[in-house]
Amino acid sequence: MNVSRRTFLSTGAAGAVWTAKSYSAVIGANDRIRMGVIGCGGMAQGHMEQLVKIRDAENFEFTGVCDLYDKRRDIAKRITGAKTYQRHQDLLAASDIDYVLISTPEHRHFDVAMDAVKAGKHIYLEKPMTKTSGEGVKLAAAVKSANVKLQVGVQGTSDQSYITARKYVEDGTLGDIVMAQIDYSRNYSNEGDFWAYPIDEDAKPGVNIDWNAWLGSAPKRPYDADRFFRWRRYWDYSSGISSDLVVHRATRIIKALNLGFPQYAVGVGGTYHFRGSKAEIPDTFNIMLDYPKGPTVSLVSSMANGSPIRHMIRGSKATLTFTREGFDIEPERHLSGSMKPIHYDKVGAENTNLHHKNLMNAIRRGEELNCDADLGLRAVVACELGTLSFRQRRYMRWDPAKMKPVAG
Repeated sequence: MNVSRRTFLSTGAAGAVWTAKSYSAVIGANDRIRMGVIGCGGMAQGHMEQLVKIRDAENFEFTGVCDLYDKRRDIAKRITGAKTYQRHQDLLAASDIDYVLISTPEHRHFDVAMDAVKAGKHIYLEKPMTKTSGEGVKLAAAVKSANVKLQVGVQGTSDQSYITARKYVEDGTLGDIVMAQIDYSRNYSNEGDFWAYPIDEDAKPGVNIDWNAWLGSAPKRPYDADRFFRWRRYWDYSSGISSDLVVHRATRIIKALNLGFPQYAVGVGGTYHFRGSKAEIPDTFNIMLDYPKGPTVSLVSSMANGSPIRHMIRGSKATLTFTREGFDIEPERHLSGSMKPIHYDKVGAENTNLHHKNLMNAIRRGEELNCDADLGLRAVVACELGTLSFRQRRYMRWDPAKMKPVAG
């Protein structure tokens, strides 16, 4: 039986304790969803600009926006018309918010998302789910315990090609899976530096930015505009290419192959082009992952060469190649006479609105999430192992008993 918010309010059990948590959890199939946004930078602005186009059709509204920088709050208010908050805790305490989009810098994902879980809010959490695997383990457990929905913002998983590919993997069409490869590369060489976003000279800590709150649990330091506006380039706040780009592709391969946690990982790369950059992170980064009983997964990325490699799953019988249209399966040469090629035209797309709609349908009707906390955690582990290997210059492995990375 679907219980609407209105019905629950009028017929709730006698003596029930009414809390924000219980209130937000009760959303009927036809109820209007109230959305809040925490972190209103460029990524979130892109979400909001697209979401306002479908809010009536999808029966939702923006009721709160929050950022530690006044100018970004004002921009978010102009886009959505919603009430503004400086502190995310105050937004989460509001009774007229069911669902939050969290688009803060990566180092704040965990604490803000945990506060949202405790408040009983459903969550769209930008990738990576958390900065570290330790945080991810705790968040995934909290989400499960609280019975809230959490969608990780890897919108490429709303392209149904990856879940469809899994059927061919599992039914043996490809044979034994031995390797998979995928990339996410860009070329910023004509700009002279990478991820060098504009710095707003109007930004002033203590005037229109709460710098200490922005730092959160990161090491305390005086205000640094480069770190505030270009945080992806610094280890304290991000793992750079690994957590911003590679995680997108790792998640897709993990979903297609239904992989658990990797057994071993090695991360390699360096700063090979932008040698004068202030960025701490490398401009070129690659991860090799070995999974128990296979396969080996190669994740390739650079900020100085945008030429792609083919996104492939290689099996002993056939190779599956992802394309813009879906995927193709080609048999190995020795089976070409007895096995026909297969073509799949994709359903869905890499689209943030589709990804949000999937979460809304999960909240209202129990639809399966395209990128839930469990999948988000497996991707965080894969990327973190590669990052730790690169930074420590040694092999890393995953300890499944202790659920933590250890030196290999």
